[in-house]
Amino acid sequence: MSSEISKYADFEKIRYAQCWEDADVLLGGLNIQQGDVCISIASAGDNSLAMLSKNPGKVVALDLSLAQLACLHLRVAAYKILEHEEVLELVGSRHSQRRAALYGRCRSLLSSEVKSFWDAQPHLIEAGIGSAGKFERYFATFRNYIMPFIHNHKTLEKLFTLDTFEEREAFYNITFNNWRWQTLFRIFFSRFVMGRMGRDPSFFRYVEGSVSERILSRAKHALTVLNPAKNPYLQWIMTGYHPRALPYSLREENLDAIRSNLDRLEIHAMSLEDFLPRLDGVRVQRYNLSDIFEYMSEDNYKVLLEHLVAAASSGARLAYWNMLVPRQRPEVMAEQLRSLSDCAKTLHLQDKAFFYSRFVLEEVV
Repeated sequence: MSSEISKYADFEKIRYAQCWEDADVLLGGLNIQQGDVCISIASAGDNSLAMLSKNPGKVVALDLSLAQLACLHLRVAAYKILEHEEVLELVGSRHSQRRAALYGRCRSLLSSEVKSFWDAQPHLIEAGIGSAGKFERYFATFRNYIMPFIHNHKTLEKLFTLDTFEEREAFYNITFNNWRWQTLFRIFFSRFVMGRMGRDPSFFRYVEGSVSERILSRAKHALTVLNPAKNPYLQWIMTGYHPRALPYSLREENLDAIRSNLDRLEIHAMSLEDFLPRLDGVRVQRYNLSDIFEYMSEDNYKVLLEHLVAAASSGARLAYWNMLVPRQRPEVMAEQLRSLSDCAKTLHLQDKAFFYSRFVLEEVV
């Protein structure tokens, strides 16, 4: 069974220079136990690295894109050789004038293929590798060219100083939620603009209904119910770095646990569909599936779900997100797969990567 999306999308360049799924939600749902065999969609690598902090037996990171895996390989090298603040500078979470030198220190740990990829693009290093993807450039366009027409810098700064829900809700309703916010947000986060500037038109193949309305609703949740001062994803979108909060894999308290388990990370340039037959009887306990089911037909989703369950042990957990396409366990699989919907809903309410419409958590019976 080949990957459906590989027929439609281009994977030669970095699409995501960061993982835009909240690792706190992921880890809370997966509840990784010591020694677990885990499979993770690699993307830029942040969440695969976060999973290492829970002392699993193995994390297998998979991606179709060599460019995405180059992001992960460079992060692995950085974790091995750089101090915490230096990692933050290389990624772009902190301002820096020495990223080329930091990359130079990591370079000796990279394969010739990964060296060639990054050596050919020094501008991506200089800007911070966390800003190197198409999706991050999309947010940068919003930040630099759209937001100034909506609110001034003083109004944006106010977002990060409100401690209570009541303060944030009043600020949103009275000051922030003006006609320019609603109009320009709907245009910029429309299916048309997002497909061409942020994601890929093929990623919307199975999307129905209004894209921007769903994201606008979730943005209000992130700006009022959640605290922007503690939201690294929102802060990057609004500022281009992490001034007040960091994603899980970049927090100093998690660095040593990740670093000590780097030898348990396997990285493969292949699809999930191609990797599963290679397990050769090894059972999987935890799956981080990102939002891959968005990009495949419902029939292909069901077939892959059956293969994932067949490769898993009893009690194994699958975590994935729906952004715009509804995907969750079909009823015909109720005897094989249990929906942990209460836990998933609770975690979704806490999801700082706010644009996903649903977090799905399922357990193999």
